[in-house]
Amino acid sequence: MNKEVKKNFDFKIAGVSYKIKSSHNEETVQNLVNYVDQKVTDAMKVTKNASFQNAAVLAALNIAEELILLKTRAYDELEILEEKASKLASKIDSSKVDKINWS
Repeated sequence: MNKEVKKNFDFKIAGVSYKIKSSHNEETVQNLVNYVDQKVTDAMKVTKNASFQNAAVLAALNIAEELILLKTRAYDELEILEEKASKLASKIDSSKVDKINWS
């Protein structure tokens, strides 16, 4: 979080009221709340007779799965880009050597 002044926010997740303090702006907090609310609501639909707590845990696991998969994909892409950058740097370096030898 930013080192800005924290503001109070009231919101609901699946009909349950919460209060938090956050240094994020209202739009960011609302986006986070909407995302979590949707995940918990979806989990409650899937686990029709489960408690709110069980639905919240299922939602947390689903969010964690998304996060881990996105991080893994990002790290994989970063490795590919680093490899390409290294190959390009090698080609540039060898190109400079060839030009020097031609002179």
